[in-house]
Amino acid sequence: MKSLLCALLILVMATLNIKAQQPLQKLNPETLWRLGRFSGATLTPDGKNILYTVSTYNIGTNKSEPNIFSVGVDGGPSQQITNEPGSKAILKIDPATGRITYWYDGRIWQMNSDGGSLAMITVNQQDDFDNIRISPDGKKIMYTRDVQIAKVLGKDKYSDLPKANAYVITDLNYRHWDTWNSGKCSHIFLADYDNGKISNEKDIMHGEAFDVPQKPSGGLEDLIFSPDSKRIIYVCKKKAGKDYAQSTNTSLYQYNIATDETRDITQGMNGYDTAPAFSNDGSQLAWLSMKEDGYEADKNDIIIRDLKTGAKFNLTAQWDETISSFAFSKDDSKIYFLAVVNGTEQLHSVDITGNRAAAASTIKQITKGQWDVSSIIGQSGTSMIVTRTDMNHAAEVYSVNLNTGSMQKLSDINDKINNRLAPSRVAERHIKTSDGKDMLAWVIYPPDFDASKKYPTLLFCQGGPQSPLSQGYSFRWNFQLMAANGYIIIAPNRRGMPGHGVEWNREISGDWGGQAIQDYLSAIDDISTEPYVDKERLGCVGASYGGYSVYMLAGVHNGRFKTFIAHDGLFDLKSWYGTTEELWFANKDIGGNYWDKMNAKAQKSYSKFNPSNYVDKWNTPIMIIQGGKDYRVPIEQGLQAFQAAQLRGIKSKLLYLPDENHWVLKPQNALVWQREFFDWLKETL
Repeated sequence: MKSLLCALLILVMATLNIKAQQPLQKLNPETLWRLGRFSGATLTPDGKNILYTVSTYNIGTNKSEPNIFSVGVDGGPSQQITNEPGSKAILKIDPATGRITYWYDGRIWQMNSDGGSLAMITVNQQDDFDNIRISPDGKKIMYTRDVQIAKVLGKDKYSDLPKANAYVITDLNYRHWDTWNSGKCSHIFLADYDNGKISNEKDIMHGEAFDVPQKPSGGLEDLIFSPDSKRIIYVCKKKAGKDYAQSTNTSLYQYNIATDETRDITQGMNGYDTAPAFSNDGSQLAWLSMKEDGYEADKNDIIIRDLKTGAKFNLTAQWDETISSFAFSKDDSKIYFLAVVNGTEQLHSVDITGNRAAAASTIKQITKGQWDVSSIIGQSGTSMIVTRTDMNHAAEVYSVNLNTGSMQKLSDINDKINNRLAPSRVAERHIKTSDGKDMLAWVIYPPDFDASKKYPTLLFCQGGPQSPLSQGYSFRWNFQLMAANGYIIIAPNRRGMPGHGVEWNREISGDWGGQAIQDYLSAIDDISTEPYVDKERLGCVGASYGGYSVYMLAGVHNGRFKTFIAHDGLFDLKSWYGTTEELWFANKDIGGNYWDKMNAKAQKSYSKFNPSNYVDKWNTPIMIIQGGKDYRVPIEQGLQAFQAAQLRGIKSKLLYLPDENHWVLKPQNALVWQREFFDWLKETL
């Protein structure tokens, strides 16, 4: 018997050893779409647990399935507490009982913190409610809903023509991002709330032709209650038509619930004012602010106002970087914020109890490492709960020790998949640009990289153009996936990106085809000096401004590249100016319209920096991807580029996505995108 048990033990140990030695798999598109996606979290009032939402995608139904999970702030296994299909939003957590009130399927529900004792507390379904908040005292509820403001559709203007789908347009802003203006605006509604019963509804923006949240990407952060439940602060750009299309001047508006009065509390501040947040004691209001109207990538500062005295301070005016998001500390002595610094996004703090004019001198970087701290969830004792990403890992929940900066992983969203995947090595590379500046680039290597071999190499061109290229995780432009297919990727932090000082960030405006394009050439030339880079197999890929960069480089690369891929790129700046919707962007970055011959900056962009002017020099295979509902970079851009390549006799492919906007959101379309992307590279590189 003893010998039999020994034999069984040896067999079990051998089996475990074989499993342990199984080679890790390489990431593929199908596995990428099996990853769970973090989509928001809240800390329980006692500070002991984090409730977070994870969305998984069902490729068959082409839809996402979000559910709520719970994990303790000290770690331990995560617990899934909802299972029903459909989106959910946590509205309130009872501090005494821990009972969760949440929105699901057009109704308000309640459940225990473990998902038990589920009860539907509103009977009437409200499918048109969005951005829902319950007031801190539990007596009011606010939400947004579309209301008809103007008659734009033919069927609305002419009641005897109910099947007419014509649009009658007399001003600009007739479409935005991926939606045509039908005459409806999103308004804030306020109502009484009594344990699920909603009554006495009021539109606090009645008759106004403006939207809350901001379109296209604003959300719940654009409308908040004050801690005493007496006021609402909301973000809105109260402009219309041509003024709306050419301005970024959002304001913070304060609505007094008792008096029904609204006032602009950021009057005289001309750029974006966003992300309002009250201190925990309700005595201070902070928000993010940019100075220049029409400049979406201006330096983002933290403004704080003392609500008793009215005094206002810019806490980060003297700091040479830009802020992503922030949160008050529990004791209101500090503000914790996120900012990109040297190619990574990190958690910082600034003191707010001392001399506020010198607050920037108290800024402290808390976390350091090759990752992005991508969102702040909340403070629990001496820890801050955040999310973290890197180029091999999608967002997971972490705890940051605020004294040491050390981090503890709390969630296990994708552990089972990641533990079977071979990660890519990601390395910093420092490059000397053509004008003698130092430039950071990220180099991503195949998981089985062997320095004695030669590899095809891709230059990745970032969009924005003033978006960071840090340690984020993309579900489309995924560096781990590209590397898993056998490519080295070089991703430079070229001119225009935040994290390297405000001036570096600003330099690209009005100079799209200038130094930034030279930075790209410096990057590919620098990595090409490595013996493991195959100079005969260099490719160039990118989207948005990155797609513009691909089109520009196709005309000026002097034979460096063997293939190109451009997604929703700007091909012809003149026709783009005539069809894009947010004209403030074109006015700032291109310099203005094309008919003003006295505008030297604009004329330089339309001549020297216009990719379509270099088509006669195109001689390299190119794949062009275009979304049919992309109104930021409309369809004519991709079609013109493809037609030009075809008529020039250049090997080319068009991937047209009729139902997608500037992004690719539908899972099956995304899989087509990734399969065609890698098929093209395999065929041409």
